[in-house]
Amino acid sequence: MKHLPNAVFFAAALALPASAMAQTAWDMPTPYAEGNFHEENIAAFVADVNEKAGDAVSITLHPNQSLIKHPDIKNSVRDGIVPIGVVLVSRLENENAIYGADSVPFLATSYEDAKRLYDAQKPMMEEALAKDGLKLLFSVPWPPQGLYTKDEVNAIADLSGKSFRAYNKSTEEIAKGAGMVPTQIEASDIPTAFSTGRVEAMMTSPSTGVDSKAWDFLSNYYVLNAWLPRNMVIVNQAAFDALPAEAQTAITEAAAAAETRGWEASEEETKNATQTLKDNGINVVEPSEELNSGFKEIGEKMTEAWKQSAGEDGEKLLKAYGQ
Repeated sequence: MKHLPNAVFFAAALALPASAMAQTAWDMPTPYAEGNFHEENIAAFVADVNEKAGDAVSITLHPNQSLIKHPDIKNSVRDGIVPIGVVLVSRLENENAIYGADSVPFLATSYEDAKRLYDAQKPMMEEALAKDGLKLLFSVPWPPQGLYTKDEVNAIADLSGKSFRAYNKSTEEIAKGAGMVPTQIEASDIPTAFSTGRVEAMMTSPSTGVDSKAWDFLSNYYVLNAWLPRNMVIVNQAAFDALPAEAQTAITEAAAAAETRGWEASEEETKNATQTLKDNGINVVEPSEELNSGFKEIGEKMTEAWKQSAGEDGEKLLKAYGQ
């Protein structure tokens, strides 16, 4: 009920003719801290829109879950509480299996493969979002996911019984497959979760490892390149349609530039963040053959399970991807 006044105001604003609004103010919540490469890319997108949209719309960025918590961002954009926001695509897998394609372990393990997978997944994502009155603006991957642990790990069996940071359905399934205990932890809460013993291991990008200063509470990073999960920027379709044509063009052009820039930045971030982990004392190592094969076996089972849950759309996506 506390959001009702905002929703009512938003709906009323949409009903006004464009001439009655000197400038539309948009608040944009994001889940990640300032300084993160995704945040820097999104900040550049916002600056681009604010410059090129003239007096039609002005976007204010609210990073690090400061306005709306990550699990609530998608529905807040859908319901008109905010008109635009950022969400990890695979967080929505429980709503539609198509959203989980980019987080199926070992399905796409390079930027080239991840881009092909995105090209296959994108039309289906757009269709699913449209059913909720949402429009996809752009989507950018995190660096490839690897395993972080306090203790040395040489095989899957070494992880049995450990608490594991999960952030979507796929990471929960990986934890279960490896005999670990999944615990939902947002990126901003990683340092506290490890320092208090809530989790003992996680699978995430070198970027998130740097953002959370993993060297303060972990020792090892295993370069698995398991998958490249993506964020997406979404907008309420009605809010977008209410803007004058020149503002809509400014947003779509800024989004296209942000997507290209973001993919390039992600590749560069992989190199830089991995080096930063090394520089701060993290043991960055290639996984043993036994550990790698153990995770790939889990990945094969998860791919088959995902295909079953996605049904015909999953088959269509994988065919388009070339799998």
